[in-house]
Amino acid sequence: MRNNLEKTLLSKISDIPSLKASIAQWQSEGKKVVFTNGVFDLLHIGHITYMAKAAELGDKLVIGLNSDSSVRRIKGEHRPVNDQNSRAALLAALFFVDAIVVFEEDTPIKVITALMPDILVKGADYSIANIVGAKEVMANGGEVKTIDFVEGYSSTSIIKKIREQITK
Repeated sequence: MRNNLEKTLLSKISDIPSLKASIAQWQSEGKKVVFTNGVFDLLHIGHITYMAKAAELGDKLVIGLNSDSSVRRIKGEHRPVNDQNSRAALLAALFFVDAIVVFEEDTPIKVITALMPDILVKGADYSIANIVGAKEVMANGGEVKTIDFVEGYSSTSIIKKIREQITK
C-alpha cells in the first residue's frame, strides 16, 4: 500500500518536457489547464484555500514550485524550512493538484512559456500587469486571474511566530 501511495505522489512530480506532453494531451481532450506557482514552504490553510480556488477555475491544476536555491535567493538564507522534495510531496498529496514542476529560476517565466496553460493564477496582491507570464498567456489566448488570500496566513508570519516563541 505504501509503495502505491509513493508512486502516486511521485507520478505528479514532473519535468517540463514530460509535463508539456501531459498538458498537450489534456488540452486535446478539451480540458482547461490552470497554472500557479509559489514556494509553499510551510503548507497552511491559506495555501490550501488558494490552490483549491485555483483548481476550481479549470480541469487540471499544475503547480510551479520554486527550487531550494531559488527560495534562498528570494526569501533569504534561512529559507526554505522544508526542502523542495518535501514541499513537492506535500503538494502531490493534495487531491486537487494534478502536477508539480520544480523550477530553478527566480520567476516561472520559462515554465509558463514552455507549458502555456489556459489559465494563469496568482494572488490578488498582484495586479495582472505585474504577473510574470501574464502577457505571454494572454497572447496565446489564455486567461489570467487573481485569487484573494486568506487573511493572516503566510509561511513568513508562521516562521516569525515560531522564532518569537523560541526566544521567549
